[in-house]
Amino acid sequence: MEVADVIPAPVATAENGPRGFTLGEGTGIAAGNGASGTERSLRATLGAATGLPLPPADPDRPDTVRLTVDPAVTARLGPEGYRLTVTPTHADLRGGGPAGLFWGAQTLRQLLGPDAFRRAPLPGRTWHLPPVRIEDTPRFAWRGLLLDVARHFTPKEGVLRLLDLLAAHKLNVLHLHLTDDQGWRIEIRRHPQLTATGSWRARTKFGHRASPLWEHKPHGGHYTRDDIREIVSYAAERHITVVPEIDLPGHSQAAIAAYPELGNRDAVDTAALTVRDDWGISPHVLAPTEAVLRFYEGVLEEVLELFPSPVVHLGGDECPADEWRASALARARARELGLADVDALRSWFTGHFGAWLAARGRVLAGWDEILDGPVPDGAVVSCWRGHAAGAAAVRAGHDVVMCPEQHVYLDHRQAPGADEPVPVGYVRTLEDVYRFDPVPPGLTPAETRRVLGTQANVWTETMEDAGRVDYQVFPRLAAFAEAAWSPLPPPAERDFADFERRMATHYRRLDALGVAYRPPAGPRPWQRRPGVPGKPFPGPVPVSPAPPHPVPAARPPAPATPAGSNDLPTNT
Repeated sequence: MEVADVIPAPVATAENGPRGFTLGEGTGIAAGNGASGTERSLRATLGAATGLPLPPADPDRPDTVRLTVDPAVTARLGPEGYRLTVTPTHADLRGGGPAGLFWGAQTLRQLLGPDAFRRAPLPGRTWHLPPVRIEDTPRFAWRGLLLDVARHFTPKEGVLRLLDLLAAHKLNVLHLHLTDDQGWRIEIRRHPQLTATGSWRARTKFGHRASPLWEHKPHGGHYTRDDIREIVSYAAERHITVVPEIDLPGHSQAAIAAYPELGNRDAVDTAALTVRDDWGISPHVLAPTEAVLRFYEGVLEEVLELFPSPVVHLGGDECPADEWRASALARARARELGLADVDALRSWFTGHFGAWLAARGRVLAGWDEILDGPVPDGAVVSCWRGHAAGAAAVRAGHDVVMCPEQHVYLDHRQAPGADEPVPVGYVRTLEDVYRFDPVPPGLTPAETRRVLGTQANVWTETMEDAGRVDYQVFPRLAAFAEAAWSPLPPPAERDFADFERRMATHYRRLDALGVAYRPPAGPRPWQRRPGVPGKPFPGPVPVSPAPPHPVPAARPPAPATPAGSNDLPTNT
């Protein structure tokens, strides 16, 4: 296997002599301090794929894979960096920290060939590492993927599989969109009806929300507290942070269906509401009462017990104010709070929970609509409406994660062809994603440091099962991973032909992993959805507009922030 086939591309590579290192029955693993997790991972993955025992070994003996956390690598490449040197007698992997060591192991696995990603050995294979010296470190600290499990539920086993795929691509954040109008997916002990009622809908729209088609069977499911603990632990072993999202005060119809007192009962008969079975934005939003605040504080107390993530996402987007305008209680509450109008209640919710999280040592993240009002101290802004929103947020002193719909919403269609299943939005090809640059243009070096990183978003309205998720996510996630990790030149200067050449090998890795990706030539017959309407948008992707209002500046001092829809323009 060639070093040049690695995805994402390493920072620097060099040949290291005429001969590489061949693993065999006598090959052992020598693990130093901080290396036990990577040792277990290599023994589990490579042991299964190769059939080799890979026992513990002395680092001084030949025929050894050596794993070490090295302060010199930390100083040069940071905690996520690594250095891999292959000689005829050793593969020497040194990490700047346990995470860097783990990412280096993903490179080592790629260098052994696509069959190193299988779960059992194939006959006649030779496991050879080329003679090489690699130095590598990520461009961004936040390299993530959002998975929407509210619209179509992904069972626990599917989340664990996705974590393995993220790890293989050196991505380190899984943003779980756990609640929305169409379902509540996390067990909350003190409010059992959130899952007993809120996690199930009677039927589901099939295709875009303009589709006349329905799937007339219940859909739902949720994660128990122990499921969440398992997911978080499994992710941590792979140096992935799981960021939970509990959406409020909009996108809350499932919660209101479970507990009608959460809604604006003087404006609508909330007792008659059910979990939403259609897509789009629900008009039913949380009532701005003290009782609702206490309810969600109780929810978040349990969320904080389960998720150690320093960042907790609370949505804050797409909250129609019509129901508040119709509610005498909501209007009175806005006056009591001294707000200009009921529209400001959305920012009031965000501010309350931003302060509540900060008091508990956590940081609020929200979609970039939170920029329309006062932004909580230290909040992270998830910029989905484009680079202009990201630039405005950064210049106002806020940290951002760039996930612009125009570039990295993976529910958008991958090609203009008629065979593309349930085509939604603009065409976002593999090359389009490869040329994505997370940093908004025109930022100064100091402003650029406010860009924590980037994530791709997977909204699942039109993805009814794991195969559809695979199809929409891959192979584009490989291109996204390289844009997030590697020090690429400006988008127009990137060598997409070289990336396509490397993808020829990477497709074989995805085959070995059982990923139902979109082939370069187009969908396979069983991946198509003939007759299921989508909503494609014609023409090129528009340039993102600037925010409609001046962005409030951050209020110092801000705590240090850790690294770690189908109709436009709507966030889903």
